[in-house]
Amino acid sequence: MFSFFKKKPAPDAVTSAATPVESVPNAVNPAPRKAWLDKLKAGLRKTGSSIATVFTGTQIDDALYEDLEAALLMADTGTAATQHLLDDLKRRVKENKTTELQAVKALLIDALAELLKPLEKPLQIGLHKTTVVMVAGVNGAGKTTSIGKLTKHLSTHGASVLLAAADTFRAAAREQLNVWADRNTVDIVSQEGADPAAVSYDAVIAGKARGKDVVLIDTAGRLPTQLHLMAELQKIKRIIAKADGAQADNNRAAAEPPQGSTAPLGGSATHTVVSVGAISAPHEVLLVIDGNTGQNALMQVKAFDEALSLTGLIVTKLDGTAKGGVLAAIALWGSQRAAGAVPVYFVGVGEKVEDLETFNAQEFAQALLA
Repeated sequence: MFSFFKKKPAPDAVTSAATPVESVPNAVNPAPRKAWLDKLKAGLRKTGSSIATVFTGTQIDDALYEDLEAALLMADTGTAATQHLLDDLKRRVKENKTTELQAVKALLIDALAELLKPLEKPLQIGLHKTTVVMVAGVNGAGKTTSIGKLTKHLSTHGASVLLAAADTFRAAAREQLNVWADRNTVDIVSQEGADPAAVSYDAVIAGKARGKDVVLIDTAGRLPTQLHLMAELQKIKRIIAKADGAQADNNRAAAEPPQGSTAPLGGSATHTVVSVGAISAPHEVLLVIDGNTGQNALMQVKAFDEALSLTGLIVTKLDGTAKGGVLAAIALWGSQRAAGAVPVYFVGVGEKVEDLETFNAQEFAQALLA
């Protein structure tokens, strides 16, 4: 689900914090959603078919669980998550006194959905005057395309967006982002050969000055093992925070009364007070991962989280993957993470702009094991 909060217009005297005052409902048209779910099921068929064959026998015995274990491991669920699911399934089968294989399969869907549930969380826009979103990922994960699709998604739900082409190393990335900006009719900050941190800084300043709801910052793809490039990402994140602070300082300076001014008789001097909130930008740090990379995707999440403290994921290329079980591994890792699970805000199952949808744990579990 996607949550967008409208903000009150600032009063003449006092501007309060950018508090969510009205939640715009995320009305879902059942027909397009069903069509998308059908596409998700088709995309995950390679993963689900190997698991489904386990339930074609007649016995609920050790052999069934052994075959299921092998199928889950083949789906890149990972050793720990596979054992977690098997233990949970055996408990459910015993408690429900299940004797039918299809009922066991239904219980497995429930167990998977419960494991994935903490990943289901809406991306919230409007908690800050301008929400700054930094997007990272390895080369080829579909990062820039996902940003373009996310721009469309946000615009459709009424948010104004500014894009930042901070992938200054690859000319094609800037050109691609410009195409998405034109297609979605949104502003873009781009400068060939510029320092990525400088582009990010300018974008935050511009986005806040223009009153944009969202600033989406595209960064260059990199491997977690490229330590100097990971350090560059950390620098970009720090510069984004500085830009947010610089804009806040400007707001405070504009709000202060002229030096030497006196309060009117019988009262105190009045001036605009701007609250900038306790959380500085970037308010969201998203990682785009390729669903086809299986356990390698989990390694990426861990590495980028250590460097950037991730707040969300976008999972791409789930169409045709045989490794859809990796989300279970990510969910189990998240359950042990001090800050809690890193939510999956969106999943992608194709190249079309509408092929990016919000993540739903029950829907994903049913599609995977259908």
